[in-house]
Amino acid sequence: MARALILGGTGLIGQAAARHLLGAGWQVDLAGRDPKHMPADIAASGGRFIPVERSDSNELAAALGAGADLLVDCICFTANHARTLLPLLGSVGSAVMISSKAVYVDAEGNHSNTDAPPRFDGPIKESQPTMAPGTMDYNSREGYGANKVAAEQVLLNSGYPVTVIRPSKVHGVGAARPREWVFVKRILDRRPAVFLARYGAGIDHTTAAANTAALIEVVATKPGSRILNSADPDAPSALEIARTIARHLDYEWDEVLLADTDSDSLGDHPWNATYPIILDMSAAAELGYRPVGDFATTVAAEIDWLVAAARGENDFQLPGDDDPFFTRYFDYAAEDAFLANYCRDAVGGGAGC
Repeated sequence: MARALILGGTGLIGQAAARHLLGAGWQVDLAGRDPKHMPADIAASGGRFIPVERSDSNELAAALGAGADLLVDCICFTANHARTLLPLLGSVGSAVMISSKAVYVDAEGNHSNTDAPPRFDGPIKESQPTMAPGTMDYNSREGYGANKVAAEQVLLNSGYPVTVIRPSKVHGVGAARPREWVFVKRILDRRPAVFLARYGAGIDHTTAAANTAALIEVVATKPGSRILNSADPDAPSALEIARTIARHLDYEWDEVLLADTDSDSLGDHPWNATYPIILDMSAAAELGYRPVGDFATTVAAEIDWLVAAARGENDFQLPGDDDPFFTRYFDYAAEDAFLANYCRDAVGGGAGC
């Protein structure tokens, strides 16, 4: 039986990879800090949790043991993280580092975390220029992508068969920051309307963790030193994402589609890209990768998981009212004021009236 070791295995992509590989008959070990984060369904399917501190090279070596057919690192954020892997790679058949599309820059040097939005000429290929490698705080806007590039270079220059995978906006069961909650919560709160900036046309390519897991399996059977994008076969707009979630939950609301200048606060959402950000998936397809499903198919399980959490049917802690990432998306008072003014002036009613 082939063996896989997944570092950061209890995270979003780690869980998806474990489920996919277990279903394909692999022996899967998930390395992480806290066994309480081990999903019960993965344990029931034969997955094994190994307590590991990611920065401890001795613990990493002990977790790898005599070796593995596949090593997946979901929490490699810096060049130093990458260097701790180097002594292990001689005992690994194929290795995968999860990076990010945040490394890509446009012709002006702008990227996903710059104040000026990036403007790419079309779907982004793996040959697209990236940020320069850096060593600043990887939790910062400028540091995240730069550190990922530095880590990529350490591993790609190692001489070992390491595949760097660059996903976009990842979704799925187990997300620590489930962006889809922006629309799920509004439905559970029975909001009469959904507000979307830029008429809901913003596209920031979605990536199902399940699709990345399928790509990891392909890489496991075809070791090599390469970079591959990972994104869903479709690239839904924010309006399409909102409609997909509402349709899954059998909910109807009015769509208030705003231009950029309509409001400084209303209509923002996690996919609010000024210019489309779409990843080219042709390199993965040429390797033999086939996606598990499109956005609507793959997001359904996450939607159900979030609803179950809201009902207290699982132990996921949903974002609270003071969550700094989500609070800006739920200004219901401003929305109600907008609707009140709109309905007062509208002839024959209107959106949300």
